[in-house]
Amino acid sequence: MVCPGEGVGVKLHRGLLDELIVGPGEPAGLDGRDTGSTMTRWKGSDESTYKHVAEEDLASFVAELSNAQRLLWADDTHALLVVLQAMDAAGKDGTIRHVMSGVNPQGCTVEAFGQPSGEELGHDFLWRASSRLPGRGMIGIFNRSYYEEVLVARVHPELLGRGKPLAVDVPSSYVWRDRYEDINDFERHLQRNGTRIVKIFLHVSKEEQKRRFLERLDDPGKNWKFSNADITERRRWDDYATAYEEAITATSTAWAPWYVVPADHKYALRALVGGIIVDAIDAMDLTPPVLSPSEHDALERARSELLAE
Repeated sequence: MVCPGEGVGVKLHRGLLDELIVGPGEPAGLDGRDTGSTMTRWKGSDESTYKHVAEEDLASFVAELSNAQRLLWADDTHALLVVLQAMDAAGKDGTIRHVMSGVNPQGCTVEAFGQPSGEELGHDFLWRASSRLPGRGMIGIFNRSYYEEVLVARVHPELLGRGKPLAVDVPSSYVWRDRYEDINDFERHLQRNGTRIVKIFLHVSKEEQKRRFLERLDDPGKNWKFSNADITERRRWDDYATAYEEAITATSTAWAPWYVVPADHKYALRALVGGIIVDAIDAMDLTPPVLSPSEHDALERARSELLAE
């Protein structure tokens, strides 16, 4: 997953990042992407070695994120928005919990997007996202996002009528085309104003989802995680796969790329997500604030006053 022999400060290989990213104008190709890949540097090793290496990498990325978040906060000119999308049980919550474990809670927000409220339905489909964006110096995590409006709403087109009717009567295919265009413009606007956007699709297989659902049903301590709606939505697996394929293809841009991360192995998933986020902050090329001569003089006066007490 990283270069052999590296410790804290490890980076994902550029080639690996390129393998995960969906290039602008290219198809997402979800059917051809291996959901079970560990993408480890230790080719040919057994799973216990994969897991050990990935956990070491994750620990390094957590430490890197802690330092990077402090620098982002001190710089106070940029924000980072991480969008996580996935099928149910792909591991979004656990990924957030593990990857962001070293970040100061004051510098990070997590927003979950469920069913829109009445107030949110009274606005355009991007409004509720724009009101939850991270401010400068902050990392914002969207656990699901405005993309639900081209995913869930596409699988369940009756949801388009929850709010105000569409302004014009157009074929349904145009609705999605127009929404993709709106999303790209929205993300371009954010990027131009200092928000770096990283979009990650946790790519889990239908078989692994089934295993995780059964685990939740078999373990009383995990029963609360399961909802009958999970089974209802699972029946629409192919519809969701088509919606994701088209949405990711249409909205992976140079300014807001999509990464497709194999999610069948949680330990590999978490390390890869950590590496992607570290890479995104590194690409901002942030530097610690530089004090002016007058600010240095003020510090020296404060030092002198404290020492004189």
